[in-house]
Amino acid sequence: MADETNGNEISRRQFGKSVGAMLAAAYVSPKLLQGVAGGRLKGFSRADAILINSNENPYGPSSHAIAAITGSEGVACRYPDDLYGRTVKAIAALHKVETENVILGCGSTEILRVCDAAFVGPDKSLVVAEPTFEAVTYYAEVSHANAVKIPLTADFRHDLPAMANACNANNTGLVYVCNPNNPTATINTRDEFADFIQRVPATTYVLVDEAYFHFVEDPKYSSIVDMVPKYPNLIMTRTFSKVYGMAGMRLGYAVAQKQTIEAMRRELLFDNGNAAVLAAATASLADPEIVPLNKKRLNDTRKWVMSELTKDGYHVIPSEANFFMVGVGGDVSPVITAFREKKILVGRKFPSIGTYLRVSVGKPEEMRAFLAAFREIVPAQKSAAA
Repeated sequence: MADETNGNEISRRQFGKSVGAMLAAAYVSPKLLQGVAGGRLKGFSRADAILINSNENPYGPSSHAIAAITGSEGVACRYPDDLYGRTVKAIAALHKVETENVILGCGSTEILRVCDAAFVGPDKSLVVAEPTFEAVTYYAEVSHANAVKIPLTADFRHDLPAMANACNANNTGLVYVCNPNNPTATINTRDEFADFIQRVPATTYVLVDEAYFHFVEDPKYSSIVDMVPKYPNLIMTRTFSKVYGMAGMRLGYAVAQKQTIEAMRRELLFDNGNAAVLAAATASLADPEIVPLNKKRLNDTRKWVMSELTKDGYHVIPSEANFFMVGVGGDVSPVITAFREKKILVGRKFPSIGTYLRVSVGKPEEMRAFLAAFREIVPAQKSAAA
């Protein structure tokens, strides 16, 4: 083990707490695999299937990131302390904050786990939308916390007023807002969130997941990162898995005020960023072309597919991400199975919105194959009534 752990000291008691959290996370992993990862590969060869199931970026890392990954071979035998520090500095510079306001995670999923471990428990509940990205709820279960689920609005967006009303100053530890939301790809506006954060008790932490931030085009939307200096209870998280094309390399981060970051840091795994992904991340942040390039080609493809589905009479939820949801007119489960038989993997079922299929945006040729299969599997006249 390295002598330093990203600049932090840790006591034996804290170490024991972290080990306990890791064991608890291991306990829940079968459910995570069945739920969150349920739509991923299972009995398929990657070479044989079209993978439009996990909101990945099919174009992969930029050429600069790939060069950085290759160059990391020379330091693979060393703990990545220097690379960790450089990555934190690059993220801090991007968001115009200090390095003390940033922590890294093994994907932004680790940030969700960390927030649950730090801020919820038997006497501190979690408030979430239903449906939303489930990992934060699963990890709350590990902490024996109650999850209060608030249904989406009629237009499939977070009901922020209802979520704020569900937050109690005495027993709500964390409220989670995925914006754009997964699985619906819908957004809440800047003004809506500004009203929401003022209504949430100061004792409740607000975790805003901006994994799909880079794909949004609606001018009423913006990141909340500039609100962080005003609200000690506000946390923003992002990931390198989506627009940067590094889902398989696992790196995310959080931005918050110093005291909040310190509370979260105690729950992090040691050395949670490897040399290759840290080098790739800093190279990606320094590349001015990768974000606009991937945003345009994925959004253009999404708009085309959604337009084709709409013209055919299918109901498609408006999307501001690299995925969308389309109505199938009934239970989505057999539709998922039918696609699988055609070696096309689509998104998993979300029970509270179980007549809609989540589809990730692939390359144009992959989406043409999806569209042809969809027209064959789902009769248009049935889906229009979803």
